[in-house]
Amino acid sequence: MTPDEPTQAESATKLCCCCSDPRKGQPAGAPHWQTGETEGAAGRVPQVSGRLDARDKLGTMRVRLGIARCCYHIEPGLYAIGAPDADSRVFVTANYKLSFDHLRSALLGRSGWILVLDTDGINVWCAAGKGTFGTDELVQRIRLVDLASVVNHRQLIVPQLGATGVAAHLVAEQSDFNVVYGPVRAADLPAFLDAGCHATPEMRRVRFSLGDRLAVVPTEIVMWGVLVLPLVAVLALLGQRPLADVFLGAFLAGGVLAPLLLPWLPGRSFSVKGAFLGTILGLAAAWATVGAIGATAAAGLFLLTVAVTSFFALNFTGCTTFTSLSGTRHETLRAVPLQLLTSVVALVLWFWSVWF
Repeated sequence: MTPDEPTQAESATKLCCCCSDPRKGQPAGAPHWQTGETEGAAGRVPQVSGRLDARDKLGTMRVRLGIARCCYHIEPGLYAIGAPDADSRVFVTANYKLSFDHLRSALLGRSGWILVLDTDGINVWCAAGKGTFGTDELVQRIRLVDLASVVNHRQLIVPQLGATGVAAHLVAEQSDFNVVYGPVRAADLPAFLDAGCHATPEMRRVRFSLGDRLAVVPTEIVMWGVLVLPLVAVLALLGQRPLADVFLGAFLAGGVLAPLLLPWLPGRSFSVKGAFLGTILGLAAAWATVGAIGATAAAGLFLLTVAVTSFFALNFTGCTTFTSLSGTRHETLRAVPLQLLTSVVALVLWFWSVWF
């Protein structure tokens, strides 16, 4: 490393290219979650705190709202928590800071090494599906940090949701390190470790509870709200108030109600679940307005409600833990053209009734 190159601690505070000033708002030197450095066989290793402070929690709130999500990452590499030695366990995670925070907070009061992979700031589950949390990156990172000289053992604890990207047998062949798949949730790590790295069936189970669904709803609402809300405002200003109300109602139904009611809505497809919810909402909208706007316009409102609600419900597939990339592509290719066609027919019916 030359004198002009940043250290890992200095690089860890940098943001991505979408931020105009990489250092703006960041403390000088090490990031706030770094407590110091520990000297290892492979050199100095940043030591991190397992306690999340107000800045970490504020950062979580920001990314939950979809604000600067692409900037919420840390420098990949090796980190220390507690007072690890050559016999301490090695935990693997992504360089998405929220994933990193979940892991270090779960290890509060314990000692270990945290090996952070370069996943382009994407969480473990999504990065495993995209290939960035994968065998090649893990093997390369082991070599880059010279992990073999840091620990005496040859065992890595990898999150279970990263298993789709990490082939344990290939990691063993290429690095001599053995992969042990940990629990789905970082919060279960203490019990997993206390049980000698044995996971209970409950630890292996992917849950997507009401709280989990609520946590990811704001991201979708903010992401699409910047497009939908101006459209609703323009329609209202143009005197198309029923149309504006339908767009807003369908947006909230597909983006909020569909995720909350997900287990109880019929069908396996998200677009079908959204269409079912949209049908109920659309019938209510048509019934309430048919006397004032006529049957043709009411039919247009009904069809538009179904299509828009189905579309926003379909977008929730990227927030779940039980949809595959291929399955999502397959559903999208089938559903979106139908949603688009239905929307066009709905708008034709609406404007036909208005103009003629």
